[in-house]
Amino acid sequence: MTMIRLVFKELVGMFVDDGSLALLALILIALIAAAVKFLGLPPLAGGWLLLAGCLAILLQSTRRAARGRAR
Repeated sequence: MTMIRLVFKELVGMFVDDGSLALLALILIALIAAAVKFLGLPPLAGGWLLLAGCLAILLQSTRRAARGRAR
C-alpha cells in the first residue's frame, strides 16, 4: 500500500508542483462556472472574476513560497 501511495504521489508531482495552488484554481473555476451557468452572472464579468481570482491565488502562493525559502 505504501508503494502505491508513493507512485501516486510521484505521478501527481510530475504535473502539480503546488497542490494548494492547483486545488484553489480548480475550486475558483468551478465556482465561477456555476455562477455564470446557474446564477446568471454575465460571462464577461465571470471572466474578470476568474482573472482576479487567479491573480490573487498566484500572489498568495508566491508569498507562501517566499516565506518558506526565507526560513
